[in-house]
Amino acid sequence: MAKVDIVVPCYNYGRFLEACVSSILSQSVSDLRVLIIDDCSSDDSVSVARKLEQSDPRVAVRAHSRNHGHINTFNEGIAWASSEYFLLLSADDLLVPGALQRATEIMDANSDVVLTYGECILWFDDLPLPKLPADENHSWTRQDLITEMCATARNDVPSPTAIARTRTQKAIGGYRTSLPHAGDMEMWLRFAAHGTVAQINAVQAIYRKHSSAMSNAYFAKRILDYRQCLLAFDSFFDQCEDRVPNSRSLRALARHTLAHQMFRSGIGLLRRGRLSDGLCHLREAMTMDRRLRYFPPIWRVLKFPGKDGRRWALSVIRRTPGKLLE
Repeated sequence: MAKVDIVVPCYNYGRFLEACVSSILSQSVSDLRVLIIDDCSSDDSVSVARKLEQSDPRVAVRAHSRNHGHINTFNEGIAWASSEYFLLLSADDLLVPGALQRATEIMDANSDVVLTYGECILWFDDLPLPKLPADENHSWTRQDLITEMCATARNDVPSPTAIARTRTQKAIGGYRTSLPHAGDMEMWLRFAAHGTVAQINAVQAIYRKHSSAMSNAYFAKRILDYRQCLLAFDSFFDQCEDRVPNSRSLRALARHTLAHQMFRSGIGLLRRGRLSDGLCHLREAMTMDRRLRYFPPIWRVLKFPGKDGRRWALSVIRRTPGKLLE
């Protein structure tokens, strides 16, 4: 049986598909399977995928006759997987040489490790491919991922590097349809509640940044990111509370950290003259963490440049909480 199953979801990324699959098939771990799932692309993705399938018996293709969406496609890939280890790799991203070997060696030797991740290089594809660091001896560490994520309210696990133990992936289930933009974060939290997460001190993948990237339109509206992040934490703790020591305090920490980030974002928007957006962020931050209603970090508001800016900030404060809590 193959050691690693890699699912490559593809939607209108035919121009990137060959490079992605080539970065997988050239890995030093040869006992692998690749499943390309095309989600009813309107470009030449299917024909490119079929050529790759014909050229290497390790590659298989599924082509949807209608668009299922990325969450359902991801979950289809999870259901297909049967090898010891598993990775979802977007058709526009690339693995670096040795990535699979580094991850599988750690999990082969440490049965408690259920998820590995490493460093990821951000590459703007109008530039030459980045130069990879020399392949030197790498180290790895066990991470308290749940505490780290709650303390930072940030997802520091690059998805192209997240190589998992398949039986754990099956046990914890698939991606949540309610979390189209924060599903990865919630998934890594679930892994951390079911075993050890290992961080590899090496570059494991290249994340391609381009004008057609599916995330671009979403991240233009930052407030949706905060809402999804909160839903991810709530979903995780609702399901895994019994598996996480100090879950109540960690849940409160995540909410508090996220609210303060939203508050700072709101102040930044106010400073740039985006009053409506800024006030919206402040209101949601105060709803998320009620302590901000009574003890807001006012000094952030007072840092407006110039005398006129400070005078305007003070006028806003005098209207608080009535204006912000409407």
